[in-house]
This record gives sequence, C-alpha cells and structure tokens, in this order.
Amino acid sequence: MTGRVFFDHAIHTMSRLWLKNPLAILAEDASGGIVIDGNEISELIPSGKTPSVPCTEFDASSHVVLPGLINTHHHFYQTLTRALQPALGKELFDWLKVLYPVWSGLDPEGLTVATELALTELLLSGCTTTSDHHYLYPKGLEDAVDIQVGVAAQIGMRVTLTRGSMDLSQKDGGLPPDSVVQKTDLILTDSERVVKRFHQCGPGAMVQIALAPCSPFSVTQDLMRETAKLASQLGVRLHTHLGETQDENDFCVAKLGMHPLDYLEDCGWLGRHTWLAHGIHFNNDEIDRLGKAGTAVTHCPHSNMTLASGLCPACALQNAGSAVGLGVDGSASNDASNAIEEVRAAMMLQRLREGAGGFSHLDAIHLATEGSAKCLGRDDIGSIGPGKQADLALFQLNELRHSGYHDPIAALVLCGASRADRVMIGGEWKVVDGRAPHIDEQDLMHRHSAAARKLRNDIGINF
Repeated sequence: MTGRVFFDHAIHTMSRLWLKNPLAILAEDASGGIVIDGNEISELIPSGKTPSVPCTEFDASSHVVLPGLINTHHHFYQTLTRALQPALGKELFDWLKVLYPVWSGLDPEGLTVATELALTELLLSGCTTTSDHHYLYPKGLEDAVDIQVGVAAQIGMRVTLTRGSMDLSQKDGGLPPDSVVQKTDLILTDSERVVKRFHQCGPGAMVQIALAPCSPFSVTQDLMRETAKLASQLGVRLHTHLGETQDENDFCVAKLGMHPLDYLEDCGWLGRHTWLAHGIHFNNDEIDRLGKAGTAVTHCPHSNMTLASGLCPACALQNAGSAVGLGVDGSASNDASNAIEEVRAAMMLQRLREGAGGFSHLDAIHLATEGSAKCLGRDDIGSIGPGKQADLALFQLNELRHSGYHDPIAALVLCGASRADRVMIGGEWKVVDGRAPHIDEQDLMHRHSAAARKLRNDIGINF
C-alpha cells in the first residue's frame, strides 16, 4: 500500500511542468517561471528559486509569457466575406445592406469551415478563449450553435458561444432582409435548448452559452425583454451590439423614442449580467450609468476604424466601474481574426484619446486578459496565478522589427507581433513552434476559400 501511494505521488509530481526563467512574464514574483499541474497553474517561481517539487522543465528564456488572450466579440461566419469589393468604403448601415443578401446564402458547410478558420487564426495569435456572436439563421442553419460547439471541440479552444438572433426584418422596419430573421418564439425555444444542452458552469468550462439578440435595428423589444427573462432563469449572460454608430442613436430615437441605453434599461438588460459590443456613442451620464450598473463593454479597435464608427471611451468606462474587454469583431469589418494585433491597435487608438502617457502597452494587454475575462463573467482565466487555468500565450521577439528592444513586454506590443510561438490551453500545448500540430493550415485555407467563392457565386458576385 505504501509503495502504491509513493508511485502515484511520483507520477503526480513529474507530470508538473515548469516554464523556467521566461524572458518576461506578466505576473508578480514569477521571474523564475511558473509551474503547471494538470490544467491549472500551481506555483509562481521568484527569480533564482526552484519549484517546491520535481518538475519536467521547459526553457522559456526566449519567450514573453502572457495569460492566454481572450476575444469577447466576433462573428466567425464573416471570415467568408473578407475584403468584399461591393462593401468596401461603407459605414455600418450601408455595409450591412450590401452584405445581408450575401450572408443569406450561408449554409452548414460554410459556417463549419468559417468557424474552423476563425478559431485557428485566433489560436495562432495567442488567443485561448473566444466569444462568438452568431445571429444569422437563414433556412437550413437552425443548428448553428451545435455546429460551432463541434468545431471548437475539434480545435480545442475555450469558447463562449452566444445564441444570437434577429426578428425585426425590413418589412417591419428593421435593417435585415426577411431571409435571415426568425420568429420570436422559435428563437426563445432554441435559446433554451442550446443553453441546457451545451452550457458548462464552474472553473475550467470549455463551452459556455450566452443569449445575444443582435442590435436595436434588427430585433423587437419583445425579443429583448423575453431574452432577458430567459437568461435570468437559466443563469447565463447577455450580449448585444450597442452604442456603435450615430445612425443607431438616430434609429432608436426615431423608432423607439429613446436613446439606445434607455432602450437597454427599459428591456431589463442594464446590469452585471450584460456585456456590450463597441460602446462608442455614450455621453458622460450614460457612461456613469453603465459603470454603476456594472455593465461591461468590448472595445473593437480595428472594426471601429474600418467602418469609421468612432472611438470607444475605454478609460472613462473603466473609471466609471465598467469592465472593458477586447474584441476582434467580425472578419468582414476587421478583415482579420488576430488577437495580439488587436492589442496593439487598442493601445494606438486609445492613445489618440488619452494622450501618450494615458494608455500604456500594459493597459492594452489588460483589455485582452483580465478585462475580457470580466466581460465573460469568468475569474478562472485572464491572469497568471495559482489556481488559474493554465491558459498561456508565449511569444518570441525574434523578427527584424524586434531587433534592439529594451523592455520585452513593451516590445511585444509596440514593435508588434502576429503569431505566438507556443499556446497552452488547460495545460495542453495547442501551438508548438508557431504551428498547431493538429491543423493542416493549407488544407483549411483551400476549403475555406472554396466556401467563400461559393457564397459569392451564389449571389452573383463572380469577380
């Protein structure tokens, strides 16, 4: 009996992994590295110290170690319509009017490969957890969430998939065409189904579900109110677009007789259970109300610049009490799904608002880590510490643009990066030497490009 206990203990201790002496690490008192035990971080190692028990070692001396980046707003399906010529140079409403007819041709095969590509691109950029806002349900795509759950399991990424929805079409005064909206009752029934089938609770959850009517100009007040009640009953979070453009403000005043934030509160959404995408066009009083309510906001720098939507007041929101996270947004408004590039864009864009000394590279990383974790209502990810999930992104500073750097973490953001060298999720390496061993990138690009061509051809965009 004693021998068996000793044998089990030996296996347990030697299964620990010491990421030893990193070039830099975003954690206090961890210059000597961190110890991974199973799916969690078990120990921080100060400079010059060693782990308390024997460990397998990984030499991290050439790596900047960050918490795994967390993406809190995306539309995976939009990877199929990147740089679509008829949509170039348009602001949000006109951009959507061009793209809705194209997206109405989305089918299960297209969504599958679009999700696969988006997750792969995010993973390779150091992202370990991502949200997706899928609100598009043309005929035949009723099981969109089921499809995305399957692909996420295949890639091995942590996800918060939102059951998005639209029930206000053009004939009823909304923006989307009839072909991509659903009936309110059907939406609510399926929302309950996917939560009960897929949502996981507690630390280490790989799949979580949130409910996400799309926007004030594509959903009814009835759907907003009933979704809030359902989310409360099921114990899940709420997500929607809000405060993205001045056109949205004008629509709400004209159609609803109130500003978007008043509409949100009227529908029972203002609270700690909600995170919003964009949050650009709020006045000071509204920012204060959001902060007091604890409602979180996702900053989407590249998308906001591409569509000329405006500039999220991230610091003002944080000062008021709102958590602020980071989102790459849809790959037809950003045209990329790269988390570490979004960090750099956030820093540059916020400095335009706050001044050179008002927003640092660490502030930008915070958006993509702790801030994003708070958006998703999670405290087991987003930072490096004992008991946290072993979700990590390791970057090397070995490109020409990094030559001559002084501060490694600052260089990662200021000089820029596109691809992580190593990525770990739940204690398992998912990216090694800049590649995901379980993903054939060339085959994925071939299948994805074919699906994009098919979607364009079906609508008559043949060039």
